[in-house]
Amino acid sequence: MAEGESEKIRVAVIDDEPLARSNLRVLLGRDPHVELVSECASGAEALREIRKKRPELVFLDVQMPECDGFDVLEQLGADLPPALVFVTAYDQYALQAFEAGALDYLLKPYNNARFARALQRAKERIALWKPGGQEIERIAVKNAGEVLFLRLAEIDWIEAADYYVCLHVGAKNHLLRRSMADVEGELRAGFCRVHRSAIVNLQRVRRLENGEDGGADLVLTTGARLAVSRRYRRDLQERLAVRRK
Repeated sequence: MAEGESEKIRVAVIDDEPLARSNLRVLLGRDPHVELVSECASGAEALREIRKKRPELVFLDVQMPECDGFDVLEQLGADLPPALVFVTAYDQYALQAFEAGALDYLLKPYNNARFARALQRAKERIALWKPGGQEIERIAVKNAGEVLFLRLAEIDWIEAADYYVCLHVGAKNHLLRRSMADVEGELRAGFCRVHRSAIVNLQRVRRLENGEDGGADLVLTTGARLAVSRRYRRDLQERLAVRRK
């Protein structure tokens, strides 16, 4: 293995259109810092390859036969890669994509400059995710002509609100014009996603209640009650078990 090769970002491309996969292959091939480890033409194939190859960045089409992009995310659960970019010809899925954890949304046809911006954002996200990445302690929130700096430890939970996120801090709420994926990428071990629209500070968890229908609710020390989706439940239970040791 050549020196530095292990530092390359592992990338997977999932799209049922051969031309779309070819375009991404060419663009990725121009960057010496990335390595295309898998190409998939279906959602079912993508599930196998992502779990096997563990790519750090995935370019994912929305509309595919039998198993579409959102189905892939639902079935991956906590196995989601740290950086996910949706690639589609349809703009109506943008909000759903960001709520599902997408870092970016490439609308076909896109040009080289737009692709380069998406790739750069992915590199920045992965740099934070990797061991040794810069760990933030505060989030800056602009409000009424001032900038408020919130310590992560102050935040109870984070909620998706269209193209914003809402930071719940005690009795106060703060809106931040960023996607859930952006914010999640900067959070470290003390936070856990429990729903496509909710991230919780594990230090605020009081109890996990199992419902008769197989669902679950998370009750925080503030009294807030959050639904836990099946997709994230296993990861949450493991994280809580580690935290209680």
